Amino acid sequence: MRTIHTDDIIKNIKEMCIAVNVKLSPDVRNAILTARENEESEIGSQILGQLEENMDIAYESKIPICQDTGMAVVFLKIGQDLHIEGDNIENAVNEGIRQGYEEGYLRKSVVGDPIIRKNTGDNTPGIIHYEIVPGDRLEITVAPKGFGSENMSRIFMLKPADGIEGVKKAILETVEAAGPNACPPMVIGVGIGGTFEKCAVLAKKALTRDLDAHSDIPYIKDLETEMLEKVNNLGIGPGGLGGRVTAIGLNIETYPTHIAGLPVAVNICCHVNRHIKRVL
Repeated sequence: MRTIHTDDIIKNIKEMCIAVNVKLSPDVRNAILTARENEESEIGSQILGQLEENMDIAYESKIPICQDTGMAVVFLKIGQDLHIEGDNIENAVNEGIRQGYEEGYLRKSVVGDPIIRKNTGDNTPGIIHYEIVPGDRLEITVAPKGFGSENMSRIFMLKPADGIEGVKKAILETVEAAGPNACPPMVIGVGIGGTFEKCAVLAKKALTRDLDAHSDIPYIKDLETEMLEKVNNLGIGPGGLGGRVTAIGLNIETYPTHIAGLPVAVNICCHVNRHIKRVL
């Protein structure tokens, strides 16, 4: 049995919240650079060039890539042979978020009640997803989510008879409806299967997978490639001003489901698809 203290969790999450907001992961950065080379639209190419310049300024000046520094989403994979001592783990995660957003001078965007809407002042609480896995390690993924793109996301409770064509239609319908509002070029996370809530978590998790890593399931890998091409044929383009690059990535996660259902969630992210992972 291995032991870690929640002070280590707090410290790492604080650092991750700051780091992920000032520097995009290599897969996302490379996708944007490649997109500029492939964009046929002159104005689209100019916008992608501005995004590249913005990334460089943010990193060099240690300031946020985007003014919306997101609601902190944290995925925890906890080894079943790991003992965590100190504070309650949920308190520790939120303390790490609080310290990160305060010490990093990141925008606090969380309201304590969805109707009363008084700001909590420290960007807590975060959204935390737990998974118990074999081993004695703690894997932490921090993925702040801005709401310009989050608001464009959708869930579809399809019938089994809708099949894969229904899934394709749901993805394209969501992207078309989002248009420029999701700050394209987008990254699209898709969850298929499970239940109403499970498919949404799958879609969120899909956004944290590197853009150069396809699904291990052959037909899903083919579907990712096909749908990215179809999305980029919509002509929305960078900034919604037309062009070939509407999305720089499309990842799909699946899960078993009920005989009577086919849940599908489409979680859209803008080009600032922030995700960072550490293993303690």
